[in-house]
Amino acid sequence: MLRSFTSLFSFVSGRHGLSAQIKDGYWQFRRVEVSRPATGTLWGQFVSRCVNGGGRMIAWPRVVLLGDSITQFAFEADGWGATLADRLVRKCDIINRGLSGYNTRWAKIVLPRLITRDSEAENTIAVIIFFGANDCSLKDENPQQHISLAEYRENLKNMIQYLKSVNITEDKIVLITPPPLEESAWEQQCLTKGCKLNRLNSVAGEYAHACVEVAKCCGTSVLDLWTLMQKDKQDFSTYLSDGLHLSKKGNDFVAAQLWSVLEEKLGTLPLLLPYWADVDRKNPEASLLEASAWK
Repeated sequence: MLRSFTSLFSFVSGRHGLSAQIKDGYWQFRRVEVSRPATGTLWGQFVSRCVNGGGRMIAWPRVVLLGDSITQFAFEADGWGATLADRLVRKCDIINRGLSGYNTRWAKIVLPRLITRDSEAENTIAVIIFFGANDCSLKDENPQQHISLAEYRENLKNMIQYLKSVNITEDKIVLITPPPLEESAWEQQCLTKGCKLNRLNSVAGEYAHACVEVAKCCGTSVLDLWTLMQKDKQDFSTYLSDGLHLSKKGNDFVAAQLWSVLEEKLGTLPLLLPYWADVDRKNPEASLLEASAWK
C-alpha cells in the first residue's frame, strides 16, 4: 500500500512542484522548481492561458456564519445553514464558523483569525453574527459562559467595528438574537448533567433586546428570533429540540426568516460558470476561461 501511494504521490508531486520523503516515520514536503509544458503544445497553450490571467482563480463570493452551537449545528440535516447553502449553491459559499459553547467575549478574540484583511474579506458578501444563547447564562449557575449584558453589547459592537476595519461594511452584516428559552425542557437537560436550570427566558429576552439595539445603533440588519418565535403568544417550544437548540421546525423557521433579510442582498447573485449546455463543445476553454465565466 505504501509503495502504491508513493508512486501515485511521485506522479502528482512531479507535476505540481512538490517533493516528499519519509523521515522518522513522517512525510516531509518541500516545493521544487518544475518545468512548464512547451507553449507550442495544446496543453502548453492551456497552461499559459491560465497562468496569464484567463484562468485565474474564481473569486467565489462567501457568506460567513459566526455563532455558537446553534450555528455549528446549522449544517446538520435540515439545518438552517444547510438550507441556505442549498439555496445559494453555485452562487456563493456558505462558511460555517459556529463554535459550540462560545460567547461574544471569546468570539471577539478569535474573529480576526477567522476573517482577515485579504481576498477572503474582499469576497465576503455577508456575515451573520448569532450569539447570546450562552452569554445570557445565569452568572451564579454558569459563570464559565456568562457575559454581562453591558459587555455583550460592547462585544457585538467591537465585532462589527472589526469587520468594518477589514472593509466588510455594516450593510453586509446581520445580527441574530438568541431564540427564546423553553425553561422546563432545558431544566431537564441541566438536571441530567447534575446542575440547576442555568438560563431563563426573560433574561434571554434582555439580551435579544440589547442585540436589536446594537443593530440599530451600528446600522446593521437584525433578525429578532426571540420576538418572532413568541409572536401572538404562540407555543414556541416546537421550535426547540431541548429547550435551547433548534428543532427541524425551528431550523426551517430560522432559514425562512433569515432569507427574508438576505434576499435583497443576495437574491440576484448570478450562477457561477456557464450552464453545461452553453459550454462550447469544440472549444470549452473559450467558454470556461473567459472573464465572463467567472465574473
